[in-house]
Amino acid sequence: MTVGTGGGAHMNTHQARSALGRYGEELAARRLTAAGITVLERNWRCGRSGEIDIVARDGDVLVVCEVKTRRSGGFEHPMAAVTPVKAERLRGLAERWIQAHGGAPPGGVRIDVIGVVLPERGPAAVEHVRGAA
Repeated sequence: MTVGTGGGAHMNTHQARSALGRYGEELAARRLTAAGITVLERNWRCGRSGEIDIVARDGDVLVVCEVKTRRSGGFEHPMAAVTPVKAERLRGLAERWIQAHGGAPPGGVRIDVIGVVLPERGPAAVEHVRGAA
């Protein structure tokens, strides 16, 4: 007798979305590195409070970066997913990261958003907005 996971199509959708997000975060990390920004950590979790996609350093500024990835043809640009509530949560997570890692850098903290749109064909469109939230 074979016992299934019970997830069915939902599990496949979740896995596909998770893979899409990981790919977008990889493209975002590459974009930051190409811009001379040092990636310190990826997918930093703070208990039930949430996760920071990318923590980086731009000179003496700590950068907390939210990455949103979408396939082309969607109704909403990925950047639109960062609402004021999400931005506030990111600021709280930034404070927790600073507390866990020995204090704020001299240049303060900046919240960036990177939107990644994956077309049917061709290269991804990667948009980096500094100080977006």
